[in-house]
Amino acid sequence: MNLPFFIARRYLTRQKGGFSSYIIRLAIIATALSVAVMIISLATVDGYKRAIREKMYSFLGHIHVETGDVNHGISLYADGTRTDQRLIDYISALPHVRQVAPFIQKPAIIQVHGQIEGIFFKGVDNKYQAPSSVTFTGKKIDFSDTAYAHQIILSQATADKLNVQAGDTVQVNFIEKNSMFPRIRKVQIAGLYHTGMNEEIDRRYAICDIRLLQRVNNKRPDEISGYQVDLTEEQYVDSVNNKIYEHLKTPQYIHSALTSYTMNDIFPSIFDWLGLLDVNVRVILIIMAIVAIINLASVLMILIVEQSRMVGLLKALGMQFRSIQYIFLYHAGIIAGWGIVAGNLLALALCWLQVKTGFLKLSEDSYSIKEVAIHIYWWQIVLVDIATLVICMLCMLLPTLYVKRIKPVRVLQFK
Repeated sequence: MNLPFFIARRYLTRQKGGFSSYIIRLAIIATALSVAVMIISLATVDGYKRAIREKMYSFLGHIHVETGDVNHGISLYADGTRTDQRLIDYISALPHVRQVAPFIQKPAIIQVHGQIEGIFFKGVDNKYQAPSSVTFTGKKIDFSDTAYAHQIILSQATADKLNVQAGDTVQVNFIEKNSMFPRIRKVQIAGLYHTGMNEEIDRRYAICDIRLLQRVNNKRPDEISGYQVDLTEEQYVDSVNNKIYEHLKTPQYIHSALTSYTMNDIFPSIFDWLGLLDVNVRVILIIMAIVAIINLASVLMILIVEQSRMVGLLKALGMQFRSIQYIFLYHAGIIAGWGIVAGNLLALALCWLQVKTGFLKLSEDSYSIKEVAIHIYWWQIVLVDIATLVICMLCMLLPTLYVKRIKPVRVLQFK
């Protein structure tokens, strides 16, 4: 039988109503809160990063296959390419690819009610599948016109700024290279979309028929700006992009100037900012771990001092220092274990409540999402639990050294 563990368990389970019982309960609660804060911090930051990335990917795709520099997408005049069905078939056949959509992107100025707004028009064809994660209201673009559709889909943010709604007609001025006069088109707002990414998407992009931009640019029906590649899962972005990039370096495409970019390449500032959120999580984890360690060490010192007579008696009976030290390490381990279990239950309950009810709201203008997003990686919870227990137990070796200072109790000898 493990005598130190038996003594530790027996002592902890029989503390009722006394000062030790209060201290032990307080230690369990403090440890539980520390663990719960760690898990909730990880879940909320992972959920937020996932929600922002999904918004970016849902509208702009995971990968772009275009010509020229990665930054040319925000320039006024971008070089284009011609539709290559063989390339589309190759990319479509790659694992985890959901769709390959040709597109044209062109800057323009929307004018209505005496107001103007600069925006990029993204031209798509009738095979383009609108992302399900983006909110759409109104009607879709009618591609049945033999020339080009006279409808556009505007963002809700831009519509509010221009004081227009679905069904209204606006004037679009397309800026021409080497020309002092823009090309003007009257189009109808068929519907509105909303992603919540105002600065990156909603206030920058509108959707239209790709044939409209081809007509405005005097391009052939097969001339496009590039291809948008949507994947089934974002975790395959790098692997699919590498395959596309290597394919574009083969002899048949070596002179096409085509290359592939991920959204991380096109919007590095956004994804770098999301990466910086991990620093905040690390700081919270370190602070909560320190709180748990200090709390547990304080409780352990109190228990050692309170049980000094028992320690002295055990020394008088011949128990070695290492065995007595194990008694209090078991004390700390049992308290930490109860606290970790309680912290897990508390954190998972709050995360489940947030997922089901969304009671924690956020300002969409500031955070791009309406409520706190939750995403749990179970391996992170297991890692937090194991790391908390191991670190706490290692740090408890120091306060247990106080046992050496307690002298044995004098045992009376009877003749």
